[in-house]
Amino acid sequence: MFGRVFGRSKPVPSTLSTLDKLNETLEMLEKKEKLLQKKIALEIEKARDYTRAKNKRAAIQCLKKKKLYETQVEQLGNFQLRIHDQMIMLEGAKATTETVDALRSGATAMKAIQKATNIDDVDKTMDEINEQTENMKQIQEALSTPIGAAADIDEDELEAELEELEGAELEEQLLQPTTTPHMKLPPVQNYSPPAQVPVQRAPPQRNAEDDELAALQAEMAL
Repeated sequence: MFGRVFGRSKPVPSTLSTLDKLNETLEMLEKKEKLLQKKIALEIEKARDYTRAKNKRAAIQCLKKKKLYETQVEQLGNFQLRIHDQMIMLEGAKATTETVDALRSGATAMKAIQKATNIDDVDKTMDEINEQTENMKQIQEALSTPIGAAADIDEDELEAELEELEGAELEEQLLQPTTTPHMKLPPVQNYSPPAQVPVQRAPPQRNAEDDELAALQAEMAL
């Protein structure tokens, strides 16, 4: 019933859809302005032709149309300025809205983090960490403390013994001669390779058959 009396509320258009509509309207107005500019140029050309033909009345009519077209062009220019102004305002409002939404989201996230993290829990955790760190330091100091025979050693006695060793080493270095005689190397003898001895081959061994053959050849020769 209330809807019939007061009318149903229309959905609010988004900023992007409104900007798109304004852009379309702006393009339409620019096309109309270009068309009117062409008509103005045409009326001026017609007025010149009528003037050359000595038709003054027709020339005046063309100039009147030109004036009407110019008035429409001026109105279209004002419309375009209004649309540009509206677009700038909407773009600024859109940027502002997005910024506010981002800040609101950040604030919500911070509240959620603070709600999930109790300051008392943080303090308790830090106390536990400090206590554990102190305990660990005490444990390390206890482990590094010498025990048994090592604990009975006197550090001052060790320092005095080390000084005596250093003094003895320095005295030994002072007693050493500054220069040492060079050792003579034995003379280098000329090396000559040994003479090659001819290898004497052993005479071939003679067997009984060779002796008999030599004796037979001697008899035949006689």
